[in-house]
Amino acid sequence: MQENKGIDKSQMISFAVLCLVLFGFMFYFQNKQSKEEQVKAQEQKIEQVKNAVKQTQASNINPNVTPNAIQTASLNNKELNVEFSSLGGQVSKVQLSEYKAYDHKTDKADLPLYLIDKKNSNYGFQFKDKTGKVINTKDLVFTPAVNGNAVTMTADYNGAVIQFIYTLLPKYTLDFKVRTKGLAAVTSDNKADFIWDYNVRNLEKGRAQEQSHSEFSYAFNNYKDYDYDGRTEMSEEKETLNWIGVKQQFFTSVIEAKNGFTNSKGNQEAIEEGEYLKKLNFEGFVQMTGSELNQDFTWYFMPLDLPLLKSYDKNFDEILPLGWSFIGWMNRYFFMWLYSLIAGWGLSAGWVIFAMTIIVKLILSPIMYKQHKLSAMMKVIRPEIDEVNAKLKDADPMKKQQATMEIYRKAGVNQMAGCLPALVQIPIFYALFRFFPNFIDLRGQGFWFAKDLTAYDDLIKLPFKIPFLGDHLSVFAIACTIVILIYTVMTSGNMQQPQQEGMPNMKVLMYIFPITFLFFLNTSASGLSWYYFVSNAINILIILVIKYVILDEKKIHAQIQANKEKPKSEGKFQKKMREMMEKAQDQQKIQEQQKKKK
Repeated sequence: MQENKGIDKSQMISFAVLCLVLFGFMFYFQNKQSKEEQVKAQEQKIEQVKNAVKQTQASNINPNVTPNAIQTASLNNKELNVEFSSLGGQVSKVQLSEYKAYDHKTDKADLPLYLIDKKNSNYGFQFKDKTGKVINTKDLVFTPAVNGNAVTMTADYNGAVIQFIYTLLPKYTLDFKVRTKGLAAVTSDNKADFIWDYNVRNLEKGRAQEQSHSEFSYAFNNYKDYDYDGRTEMSEEKETLNWIGVKQQFFTSVIEAKNGFTNSKGNQEAIEEGEYLKKLNFEGFVQMTGSELNQDFTWYFMPLDLPLLKSYDKNFDEILPLGWSFIGWMNRYFFMWLYSLIAGWGLSAGWVIFAMTIIVKLILSPIMYKQHKLSAMMKVIRPEIDEVNAKLKDADPMKKQQATMEIYRKAGVNQMAGCLPALVQIPIFYALFRFFPNFIDLRGQGFWFAKDLTAYDDLIKLPFKIPFLGDHLSVFAIACTIVILIYTVMTSGNMQQPQQEGMPNMKVLMYIFPITFLFFLNTSASGLSWYYFVSNAINILIILVIKYVILDEKKIHAQIQANKEKPKSEGKFQKKMREMMEKAQDQQKIQEQQKKKK
C-alpha cells in the first residue's frame, strides 16, 4: 500500500505557477477597474453639472421658489418620523425610529436611520399645459396644513388647485392622495408622468454588499407577479405596475399606485464613494380623467422583515432576496424557523448559528457516513488500482480507465455515490449565502470580534488595499479557510490522480480552492464564515470518529472480497460509460490508421 506524502515538488511548482497567474489576473482587472472608475467619475461630474443646469432652469417656472418660501410639516408615530417640504409638496425626510444606521467614523450602529434625507429623494407629476410648457409638481410651492395624523399640501398653478393629502398610518404606511380642481383649464393631457429620482443611502457596514443588494423591485398582474432589476436599464412598457420600490439590503421604499403605473422605465448606476450607493431614476404614467389628476397612492417605508412583508398581502415578501424555488423555500420555512426557535432559548446570535450548524450536520450525517465509508473502501482497493496502473503504464489511457472501472465494479464501489454529499450541500450553501446577509434578525448582532454578523469583521485592518480583498482581513474568513484546507488535506489522500498527460492534478486544484475561498468570504457576512468554520470543524471531527471508531478496515476489506465473489450485473450508467469508452477507442484506432496511411 502506497503512503500518502502530501504535495510533492512538482505539485508545489504547479501551485506556485497557478497562484502567480491568479494574482496576475487580479492586478490586471484591478488596474482595468481603476481606469473604468475614473471614466465613471468624470461622467458623473458632467451629469452633476447638467442636473444643476436643469434645476436652475426648472426653478424659473415659479419665481416664488426661494429659501424663505419653503416650509416644512411633519408627522410621526412609533415607527416613522416623516417630514414634508412645501417645495414640490413631497416627502423630504423619513426616519425609521426603531432602527439605527452604521457610523463608519465610530464603527458602531448608533446613527439615526434615514431612508430619505438631504434631498436624496425627489418625485413629482409632470404634464404639459396648453401652450406646450412642461409643468412638474416638484417645482411648485405648496402650502402645508396639518390636521391630526394628516398633512394637506396645496398649490395653485394658473388658477388650478393641486392637493397632495398625506395620512400617516401604522405598519410603516403613508397614504398619499392626489386631488386637482381646474386643471382641465390648464392642460389637455390624459395622463401624467410620475418621475422619481432616488439616491440610495449607505446604512450598513459592508458597502459593496449593500450596493449589490440595492435595486428596483416591482409587482404587476394584480400583485400576482414580481420582478426585480439590478441592471443599468429597466423597461416594463407592456405591464401595468401595481407598485415600484427601491430595495436596499434591509429596508425598502415603495410607492403603490391603486390604478397602476404604465409604460414604466428606469435606470440606475453605482456610486463608488461617499454617502450614497446607487442613483436610481423611475418614470411611469398614471391616468388622468377629464384632464384632472385624481389618483390614490400609498408610500411604504419599511424594514425587510418577512412576517411584516407578508402581512400586507401585496407580494412584498418577494422583495426579500432569499433565493428562487427550493432555495427560497428552504430559507423561509427551515433556516428562518430554525433560527427563531433556537434564539427563543435565550442564546446570542453567534451561538444560535453554532447550534444551527450542529442540527444541519445531524440531518446530513447519514449521507456523510456513506461518503466516508466509500472513501475507506477506495483506500482499501488502492493497491489494486496502483498495480493495474503499473502493469498498464504504457497502455492506452482509455484501456487503463476501463481496467480501473472494472476493479470498482467487482468491489461494489459506486464512485457516483461520492458526488451525492456535494450535490446535497450545494443548495444548502446557496441558501445560506442568501440567508445571512438578508435576515434582519441578525442585523447588528455581534459575536466575539464581529460587531455585525450580516457584515464582514475587520479586526485586522490593512494600511493598503489588496485586489478582491480590500483594506482588511476577516478573522472568521481566515479561520474558515484554514479548517477547509485541513479538511481538504484529510480527504484528498485517496483521490485518484489523472493518468493522461496534460490533465490537471486534482489535488493541487483542491488545495487552491480554500485559498480562493478566502477572497469570497473576506467581504461576505461574518455569520456565513462562522457557520462554515463550525461546519468544516465538525466535518474534521466526523472523519476522525468514523475512521478510528466506527469504520473497521478489516471488515471493509472482507466485505469487498465478498462483493467480488458475487455475480455483478452491469448497471445502466456503467454500461453507458463502457459503450462510450469502446466507441472512443474505435475512433482513436481509426485516426491512428489514417495517420499511418498518410
